[in-house]
Amino acid sequence: MKLNLKIWRQENAKATGKLVDYQVDHIEPDMSFLEMLDILNDQLIEKGSDTVAFDHDCREGICGMCSLFINGEAHGPDRLVTTCQLHMRKFKDGDTIYIEPFRAKAFPVIKDLVVDRSSFDRVQQAGGFISVNTSGNTIDANTIPIEKHDADRAFDAATCIGCGACVATCKNSSAMLFVSAKVSQFALLPQGKVEATDRVLNMVAQMDAEGFGNCTNTGACEVECPKGISLENIARMNREYLSASLK
Repeated sequence: MKLNLKIWRQENAKATGKLVDYQVDHIEPDMSFLEMLDILNDQLIEKGSDTVAFDHDCREGICGMCSLFINGEAHGPDRLVTTCQLHMRKFKDGDTIYIEPFRAKAFPVIKDLVVDRSSFDRVQQAGGFISVNTSGNTIDANTIPIEKHDADRAFDAATCIGCGACVATCKNSSAMLFVSAKVSQFALLPQGKVEATDRVLNMVAQMDAEGFGNCTNTGACEVECPKGISLENIARMNREYLSASLK
């Protein structure tokens, strides 16, 4: 395939960015989207031009680093996949592809397609922990009976990889789906009960301090989430927050 790429180029956080046109040829349908960008960067290196900066790490859909806004969709036109799992067979020869960074006040652009998502780290640090003895005297998890339904829901919430697709997709740049997943993975388990009150209050407060928007229940975040995190987690977090506020 021969493709026309319109890629956001921005030298640094303070610079004014713009879309720049590129062309790539000999792209195979079985290539991943990031492989296609690698080919483009090889061409730019041969020309002595500055390569396109983009985040990536595992390339297995686990780390969430590869977050890109492709043709107006977080992670591109496929569903339940990250950008690194998106294959070029989703596009046709001659297509024009718009590639941009995730847009949100709390995700400032570092360079080109790379954004600073450390705001997510600070939200987790505000309350994403449990009081567990890790000094060598730990208790086997199997000694604490947990209902399978609760364990399954906690595991589903814990599959959130913190990529930020929910924020990039939301018209308000809300991080409610991400934060609710991190709250839920502990709220559903007995190990998370000790800090339950402080956790939800602190994480929501940090979320607001980072400048994320409010949730208006549009549901786009769940649709675009590569791990299919459910909106039920937002409802659960709201209940946890109300309960903690009344104590």
